[in-house]
Amino acid sequence: MNTLRIFGLATVAAASLTLLGGYAAAQTPPAPAATPIPAPVMPPSLPANHVADIMTSKDAAAFGIQWKALDAKIVEVPAITTAQPDYKTTYDIAPHAGEAGFDDSSWPLIKAEELATRRSGGHVGFVWYRTGITLPAMIGDLNTTGLKVVLHVLVDDYAEVWVNGQMPRRAGYPSPATIQGFNLPNRVMLTESAKPGERFQIAIFGINGPISVAPNNAVWFREAKLEFYK
Repeated sequence: MNTLRIFGLATVAAASLTLLGGYAAAQTPPAPAATPIPAPVMPPSLPANHVADIMTSKDAAAFGIQWKALDAKIVEVPAITTAQPDYKTTYDIAPHAGEAGFDDSSWPLIKAEELATRRSGGHVGFVWYRTGITLPAMIGDLNTTGLKVVLHVLVDDYAEVWVNGQMPRRAGYPSPATIQGFNLPNRVMLTESAKPGERFQIAIFGINGPISVAPNNAVWFREAKLEFYK
């Protein structure tokens, strides 16, 4: 076999491999993109046009709210893959009840007024609260269409707020909403243009604190409101 023929066969083989590689790559589905974390939106600071107290059964019922609560636990888990060799295990919380699709069907229901009940055994304690919120077409004589809607909660001592399986946040910036400090309100913009019938899944992670002090109190709500702005 002469040199030209060998070169020609090698060229054909290389081209075939290139085509096959391209075909295989085309058949391989791309890796799913990570869901981006939504940035928090600054809620209005003006007085609201209407405020609903969802720590009362009357106002909670107007939005189809059925609160559920369950203690979260600290659990031991394997260390992350990039940890130093000395670290074999670390800690996490369970359950991860803020995530989309989380099943809380076995959780006990609590009345809206029972948000003020002290929960956890004190010291280092964590409690999940969950509910759905459905926007009605009218609140009294106020048409909700197009309104800004803000969830306002104040948990003693800290809270992290999840909306529809996401916790809006932006690292390195003061959060106006989902992550706040010691006994400060969380004011989370649910929508900037309300649609009657729109539903939001809310999960609130209540934290006793300061954690390094391990206080002799528990987790409870000081406030839970929905604010409406034209």
